[in-house]
Amino acid sequence: MIMNRLDDEKRNKILHLLCEGASMRSIVRVENVHYDAVQKLLVDAGKACAAFHDENVRGVKSQWVQCDEAWSFVGMKEKTAKAKGVDDKGDVWTWAGIDADSKLVISYLIGKRDFECAKDLMEDLKARLANRTQITTDGLKAYLQAVEETFGGDVDFAQLVKIYGDPKDGKGQKSSDCIGARKTPVSGNPNEAKISTSFIERQNLNIRMGIRQFTRSTNAFSKKIEHHFYALAIYFMYYNFCRIHSTLRITPAMAAGLTNRIWELEDILALIPDEAPRKRDPYKKKVD
Repeated sequence: MIMNRLDDEKRNKILHLLCEGASMRSIVRVENVHYDAVQKLLVDAGKACAAFHDENVRGVKSQWVQCDEAWSFVGMKEKTAKAKGVDDKGDVWTWAGIDADSKLVISYLIGKRDFECAKDLMEDLKARLANRTQITTDGLKAYLQAVEETFGGDVDFAQLVKIYGDPKDGKGQKSSDCIGARKTPVSGNPNEAKISTSFIERQNLNIRMGIRQFTRSTNAFSKKIEHHFYALAIYFMYYNFCRIHSTLRITPAMAAGLTNRIWELEDILALIPDEAPRKRDPYKKKVD
C-alpha cells in the first residue's frame, strides 16, 4: 500500500505528533517530509477516525453526562470575517459530551454557538446512549430547548450557571473573574451532588493542549473547516482508545466497555482504506 509516499514508521511518527499537539509545519521540519504529505495523512486519518467513532461509539451506558462548547476559529476571527464578508471563515465552536465516570467523549461536533448545534449534539448523544442519564451543561440558553425537544421527560437535566463579578467598566461588560456557580435543576430529578461540568471543562483544556490548531496567539490555527474537524476526530480517537487515563489506569473506551485492549497508533492507521498505487506522472521529465 502506498500512502502519502511514506513508510509505516514515518506515518506512525507523524500521527503521534499530530495527537500530541505538534503543528503541521513543525512536523514537516522534524520529520523532513513534504507539507502535503502531512496534510493528506491528517485528512485520511481524520475521515477514518470520524467514521469509526460514528459507527462504534454507541450503546454507551452512562449515568452522568457533562456537555460544553469550546471556542476556536478557522481562517480568521469572526469580527474580521464579517468585516471582509467571508462566510466560510470565523469563529467555530467544538461541542462535546463526556461520560463523567469513564471519561469517554461520547459525542462531538463543530459549528456555531446556537440552538441548531445544541440540538444536533443532544440528538447525537441520545442516539449513542443506552439508558436514561443525567445531563449537566453550562448556562447557555440554547441547551434548555435542545434537551427538552430531544429527550422530553426521559432525562435528568441541570445547568451549572457561573456567577461573575461586577463589571470592570461602565459598559456593563462581564468581569472575567468567576466568583461562584449556581446549580439549577431543570427537568427530571437530577442528583445535586453530580451537577458539575468539571470533567468536560478539563477536556476543553486537553483539546487546547493536544491540538495545535486550538493554541491561542499562534499562526497554527486551521485554515479550512474540514481540516479543523479532522484534527478533532483524530484527537478524540486517540484520547478515547489509545491514551491511558491517569486516574482510571486504562483508556476511556476500556472503562466504558467499548474495547478490551489499549489501541496503538498502528490500529488507527489500519482504519484508513487501502489506496491503489499512484501512477507516475507521464508529463514529469525523468531525471537521470
